[in-house]
Amino acid sequence: MEPVIAGFGEIMLRLSPEGFQRLGQSLPGTLRATYGGGEANVCMSVARFGMASRYLTALPKNPIADAFVAQMRGIGVDVSRILRTDGGRMGVYFTETGANQRGSTVVYDRAHSAIAETPASAYDFGAMLDGVTWLHLSGITPAISREACEANLALAQAAAARGVKISLDLNFRKKLWTWEPGTDKHALARRCMQPVAELADVLIGNEEDAKDVFGIEASGTSIEKGELSLAGYEGVAAALAERFPKAKYVATTLRESRSATWNGWGAMLYDTAARKAHFAPLAPDGSYRPYEIRAIVDRIGGGDSFSAGLVYALNTPALADPGKAVAFAAAASCLKHSIPGDFNDVSVAEVEALAAGNASGRVNR
Repeated sequence: MEPVIAGFGEIMLRLSPEGFQRLGQSLPGTLRATYGGGEANVCMSVARFGMASRYLTALPKNPIADAFVAQMRGIGVDVSRILRTDGGRMGVYFTETGANQRGSTVVYDRAHSAIAETPASAYDFGAMLDGVTWLHLSGITPAISREACEANLALAQAAAARGVKISLDLNFRKKLWTWEPGTDKHALARRCMQPVAELADVLIGNEEDAKDVFGIEASGTSIEKGELSLAGYEGVAAALAERFPKAKYVATTLRESRSATWNGWGAMLYDTAARKAHFAPLAPDGSYRPYEIRAIVDRIGGGDSFSAGLVYALNTPALADPGKAVAFAAAASCLKHSIPGDFNDVSVAEVEALAAGNASGRVNR
């Protein structure tokens, strides 16, 4: 059976000033409008790699949503199971692209979106999962609202009952998790993410997610200083594997933030059965040596492009070996840092070339 990768989550209209301008410099004036959302980013990348994908969400019946559906259909993503609603809206988020010592900024305007207000009972999970072999979820969707949280869990449970593989990006967003007043955001995230994580075959996170959601911290690491301990992340992966025994793999991106426009970038994939960590990229001597990205164009979507690369690789026999899978995923996400917008518009050939060591950036004639 050919793999079909589905993702469920919220898509938003993304509005950004040109270049490195701030919102206050651009408004009133012109902002660049694109679309973005973690699970949609994954579905787009998987389709760009040539693998079947299906995007699942709830969207209002209006021209803004129609344009997004048409774009995804044009890329090759199956959008036939998107729930179109009479109420709600498409959420919006504004971004400022950081430079040097000024970090990027995100401002959300997503209250009362269609997916935030659609209860689990409104979805046809059977139709949504028909033919699907892999479901990708994240910690963003349950952070939006109680309704989205319940729908996310119900879909995960339906997928697990059908034998569908599940990948879960922990993705803690500190500006969200506000839908239960009086409850600590981290406690709410832990309570809601626990039952979904128990169903996951692959757990994915970044430098902070395991700490923010489950209180598991990498020793010897300082996010603020851009200092990472590889052994510390192996310990985090082992702890997650012990807490969630269904998981076959635990993956984490490894970002060393030297500035907004200069990052070291790589990843780890922990094989829970073998209790072995695989790192990428590697130096000729086999040691871990991160990509040095010294002129970041746009880092938003970097984690999603890693998830997409990993899901694609694990579903491709020639790349499914853990070492090859994490090398492909790390290279895919490295390339995303060169592309404006949420979507990672790169090909398998481009990713494989970088993973093989072709990082010169020469003109391809």
